[in-house]
Amino acid sequence: MFNKLHAAARQVSQIVVGKDRQVRLALTCLLAGGHLLIDDVPGVGKTTLAHALALTLGLKFNRVQFTSDLLPADVAGISIYEREKNGFAFHPGPIFTQVLLADEINRATPKTQSGLLEAMEERQVTADGVTRLLPEPFFVIATQNPAHQVGTFPLPESQLDRFLMCLSLGYPDAAAERALLMGEDRRAMLKTLQPVMRPEELMDAQAALRGIHASGALVDYLQALAQSSRSGQLFAEGLSPRATLALLQAARAWAALEGRDHVIPEDIQALLVPVCAHRLRPLKSAQGLATASRDLVLQLQKSVPL
Repeated sequence: MFNKLHAAARQVSQIVVGKDRQVRLALTCLLAGGHLLIDDVPGVGKTTLAHALALTLGLKFNRVQFTSDLLPADVAGISIYEREKNGFAFHPGPIFTQVLLADEINRATPKTQSGLLEAMEERQVTADGVTRLLPEPFFVIATQNPAHQVGTFPLPESQLDRFLMCLSLGYPDAAAERALLMGEDRRAMLKTLQPVMRPEELMDAQAALRGIHASGALVDYLQALAQSSRSGQLFAEGLSPRATLALLQAARAWAALEGRDHVIPEDIQALLVPVCAHRLRPLKSAQGLATASRDLVLQLQKSVPL
């Protein structure tokens, strides 16, 4: 089943050119059952990556354009009075899907952003006192523009902590950009994508991660990283237990894609920045500078011996 995920990575990389590592990280995030935040400037392929992932994995896909006037009910759904039934009927919102693309999530108000918290953590939506389960598997892939751009609201720490990974695509190199300029239109290519696997196969692969072994010594290393982040020397707050669980689960997924049945320290190190940098706030750096967090996470990694 993991061979199909490699095929999925190859297919997505034909759409998002020159970003093989980011594509693999995104697949690792979904395989681990987590949500993905893609943080970058407009126009580098954030939405295209999300759409290509959903189509390639055969998942039902809905997109919501987040704006300042978007309300939580616009995402979750609303109850409307129906005269024929002499009562209110719930009309599900776009969140009732397998992949929800929250496009430019930080252009919505904090009230609307917080409306996603229950869905992301518990895979359910509560409206009018009734709790409704979301389809399985369920992923939120959110894109956001840099915080310094006009019309953005910073994501609260509780929201950021629910994203397993945060990626940046960056500008393409010269060869990749030339392939984009000389090649077929990427939107047209999206329409031709065929699913490489079924949702049931993805869920089977997620369940198989429980068989990926993590030794006691490796868990010791993971705990040492977490404790060092909580020392107060680099960050205002350290990694939460949710973060350490996310890092271990992502490492299991990374190891599985590498063809191994066990996790090694290099798996933790490969994922430390994408899993942890967005959760950590530098102690004496300007807020919102993701590069500062990334640099400090690398410093944290060097300070903790294997």
